[in-house]
Amino acid sequence: MWMLRIKATYFHLFHKIVNKTSLFAPCEFLGIRNIHYTAAMPKRQKNEEASNGEEVVAEKKAKPEVPVAEEPKEEVYTTDRKSESGEACNLKISAWNVGGMKAWIKKGGIDYLTKESPDIFFAQETKIDATKPPPEADLDDYHITYNAAEKKGYSGVALFSKKEPLSVTKGMGIEEHDKEGRLITAEYDSFYFVGVYVPNSSRKLVRLDYRQEWDKDFHAYLKKLDEKKPVICCGDMNVAHEEIDLKNPKSNRNKTPGFTDQEREGFTSLLDMGFVDSFRHLYPEEADAYSFWTYMGNCRAKNVGWRLDYGVISKALVPKLCDNQMRLQTFGSDHCPMVVSLAM
Repeated sequence: MWMLRIKATYFHLFHKIVNKTSLFAPCEFLGIRNIHYTAAMPKRQKNEEASNGEEVVAEKKAKPEVPVAEEPKEEVYTTDRKSESGEACNLKISAWNVGGMKAWIKKGGIDYLTKESPDIFFAQETKIDATKPPPEADLDDYHITYNAAEKKGYSGVALFSKKEPLSVTKGMGIEEHDKEGRLITAEYDSFYFVGVYVPNSSRKLVRLDYRQEWDKDFHAYLKKLDEKKPVICCGDMNVAHEEIDLKNPKSNRNKTPGFTDQEREGFTSLLDMGFVDSFRHLYPEEADAYSFWTYMGNCRAKNVGWRLDYGVISKALVPKLCDNQMRLQTFGSDHCPMVVSLAM
């Protein structure tokens, strides 16, 4: 009983305070939930006169608009663009960092291949044992080559080619680089295809020095090939070349792998050697065109991304270039497929 008396006393005191201040809700403070005190405000009736003598018309509060969710767009797997000479494309190359081939297959990766039907498909970050590839990826329409890293569950790439190449080479002939399984070269009648997964400089840029070594050796490798036949090089190159190629350049410059001055200058040096970024050649001013979005913060839905996936071609092939597209409605990893179309 004495507890009830204390509560009643406190309730009485707070009741007086509330009537003067309306700052607290004593009922909730004392554990009483069903009584509510509010400072009463006189309601202005419809068409009541305001203090300045003008008639005030009561307004109804507008209901907040409910955002309408956009319907998912259907992916288009073709292009209407033609080469400089007006020829339609007859060679379609798709490159996709799949973020683990087994997981990619479970997310419908093979369905994408069926719909896209590229002449060449290059998968990066396969993370599989090359001697035990997933049986689901054993496709009758393709000649398949795997290049795995020595380290289990790390890196790795795979080449799917409808036409059997004249020759296939794994790596660039430098053991330090080749042990990570990042490169496959396929020779065809009129060009070399080079599929690459360029090493990331890693958190805190601990591999930036190695990345610069890789760039130097890899660019020299491409240049040697280009002296024999034109080159089409596709894959995750782990660099946003210009500020337009990522959403937040200022906050990432020299802090985040893929947007250091050294990596960007490295890509510039590749272009200076006689190669062309096919996307920027066709779409020099197109912003918000990305191929990678971190899983954190719903970045893909907000399109806060990076363009890390490239189709780099020899200058000799520019007249044959038709298009470079990102398959933005295709999901399965934190990257989307990048597709290069040429009239060969």
